[in-house]
Amino acid sequence: RAFDASAPMLRAPMTPAAETRFDRDTHVELAAPGSYDARIDRGWWVARGPNGGFIAAILVRAMEHASADPTRQLRSLTVHYLRPPAEGPARVETRLERVGGSLTTTSARLFQGDSLQALALAAFSKPRETASLHHAVMPEVAPPEASDPRRDARVPIHERYEQRWAIGPRYFEGARGREAVTGGWLRLAEGTRPLDGALLAAFADAWPPSAFATSELPMLLGGVPTVDLTVHIRARLPQPDDFVLAVFRTREVADGFLEEDGEIWSRDGRLLAHSRQLGVLL
Repeated sequence: RAFDASAPMLRAPMTPAAETRFDRDTHVELAAPGSYDARIDRGWWVARGPNGGFIAAILVRAMEHASADPTRQLRSLTVHYLRPPAEGPARVETRLERVGGSLTTTSARLFQGDSLQALALAAFSKPRETASLHHAVMPEVAPPEASDPRRDARVPIHERYEQRWAIGPRYFEGARGREAVTGGWLRLAEGTRPLDGALLAAFADAWPPSAFATSELPMLLGGVPTVDLTVHIRARLPQPDDFVLAVFRTREVADGFLEEDGEIWSRDGRLLAHSRQLGVLL
């Protein structure tokens, strides 16, 4: 259903008191019914603008509040990126598309001035007590404590995360292989916090592109801007503080576009999220 300004507004908690920079920089503030103030911070920049996962997290924050039911967690998110936002103020306009018996569908649009920068659609749902199937298998890797850190001070967003190599060649050190696969252990650089939908959405786009890992492509110095990003949450949230294992792979590059599939695992082998994005080769 669309937002009805005459109806009493259900209030879900806003972004929690800022405990990390991630919380501060993805914070949204209710400005009017269905409208939220946000800010695009340059600390989350990549080659041509802010990281897509960071933008996704801001949109999730607004849609969580608009959905107004903390018993329904994020299950599915798709974001389309129209143009790179600039540093500075932004506005998120949300709409409740439908509130069903167990699932809420919400849309959001990120504006700077009158310019639409990104749009998103999300599904929030209560857990369903049904049969389960677990055929996905977490890759066997060394634990984060035994994995080497990855650092790249040239790109601001890399200072926001602690990354530890676990899968694929270290391509920023000159090593490349045949497969376009990469990954490792990941958490916020300033310390851990409970893992929620916004942080999982950010993690789904927090590792450098898997296309960098293969010697069959030239090194993509212009980056791989995201056209769209989809994240499916596969576990109940919040999850405890800890590293997650993020694995990304690309299998097809054609007509200037590539896909990247991701998996995000808990340390104890539970699949937390799937992701897929379409990117542009520059």
